[in-house]
Amino acid sequence: MTLIKSISGIRGTIGGRPGEGLSPVDIVKFTAAYGSMLKPESPERISVVVGRDARVSGSMVNSLVTATLTGMGIDVTDLGLSTTPTVEMAVKDLGAAGGIILTASHNPWQWNALKLLNSEGEFISAREGEQLLSIAGSGDYTFAEVDRLGVIKYDDTQLRKHIEKIINLPYVNSFAIKMAHFRVAVDAVNSTGGIAIPLLLKSLGVEIIDELYCTPDGRFPHNPEPLPENLKEISELVVKNKAHVGFVVDPDVDRLAIICEDGGMFGEEYTLVSVADYVLSQKPGNTVSNMSSTRALRDITEKAGGTYYASAVGEVNVVARMKEVGAVIGGEGNGGVILPELHYGRDALAGIALFLTHLAQSGKRCSGLRNTYPDYFMSKNKIQLSPEMDVDNILSKIAGKYKKRPINTEDGVKIEFGSEWVHLRRSNTEPIIRIYSESDSEVKAGVLARKIIDDIREIIRE
Repeated sequence: MTLIKSISGIRGTIGGRPGEGLSPVDIVKFTAAYGSMLKPESPERISVVVGRDARVSGSMVNSLVTATLTGMGIDVTDLGLSTTPTVEMAVKDLGAAGGIILTASHNPWQWNALKLLNSEGEFISAREGEQLLSIAGSGDYTFAEVDRLGVIKYDDTQLRKHIEKIINLPYVNSFAIKMAHFRVAVDAVNSTGGIAIPLLLKSLGVEIIDELYCTPDGRFPHNPEPLPENLKEISELVVKNKAHVGFVVDPDVDRLAIICEDGGMFGEEYTLVSVADYVLSQKPGNTVSNMSSTRALRDITEKAGGTYYASAVGEVNVVARMKEVGAVIGGEGNGGVILPELHYGRDALAGIALFLTHLAQSGKRCSGLRNTYPDYFMSKNKIQLSPEMDVDNILSKIAGKYKKRPINTEDGVKIEFGSEWVHLRRSNTEPIIRIYSESDSEVKAGVLARKIIDDIREIIRE
């Protein structure tokens, strides 16, 4: 069994003894800590929005979470089956004090998690996360007396409101999409994307939708992370049905992968690149992605006259940097698109609408559109260390060795070698250094990674 307690949320496998897996005891404890953190000292009532993906454990977890919050005297707006971006938007629209999304994102069906939001519908900060873990550890929370219990209100309108806001974005051209007569394939891994994406596509004027795994019963038919090795079936479906494009999302619909008409992968790193390219053509400005994302975003940003900025890895860090530099669009290379005019959160539904508009107005095939962007290839590796090794010291020595190169030490060590780069980050949970490298060929990216791995081994030997 696994239970991961971090500043960004509580994630684990369902079952097991308390503290070993995401047991009912742990769910109640961390929900109570979150409620205590939100609840003001004044007698004024607050509310929290709760939504979930379609995992088999979702109903059970939802019952525990909503009962705990009402037991603390907090009102709950329960969205039921929903998406992460829908819950994020609902928190702000409904004036709630926070929100909890019950989803383990791309983790397998045995997992679930509490993803925690602030009153802006954004993930809680590192400081708030530390506060929550402290409260949970001490058990310093109090439940309400019987006459102060919270109430639960059910709201099934938020997804449609979310889609309406996407349709009304100035960058979304539903008429162009309708006139393109697209045939679209969808793999929603039997989660809530199976509800949301067909609804969005129909609202955009798409008449032919090939649905693959769109029954939201939570029984994932394949690994739910939208990586190429997990997308063979939809790739075959796109080719077989002569679809113009295929879309794949993770269980909570904040990551988007795209399949071209020839069955090839558009590339998850290029979801943000293509959408940003289109948005920048309408509204020039700055962009942000995390340090482990492709250089292609910098290329298309500078070509459009804007400035690209990198942030530490993690959505909360990307959002903070976007606000700091006034970015018009940003996100992460895992298929996460953040459009501030909609909300500050990764949103696969917004990504689909923007991409289809871009595709329709370009007059190109999906593969042809992909060919307009620079080709970069990424190599992802890791090196296992023994527990007694000082990871920070190793990273510091690597930075020192390459001090004449452009270096960013905000989140581990990122070193630039012209158009190539390598990013080294320590794991927060185990003695591992993750090594991401990028170049204009797979071979070069691999060579760069192996060079840095050899450097690390030499430092260890010394």
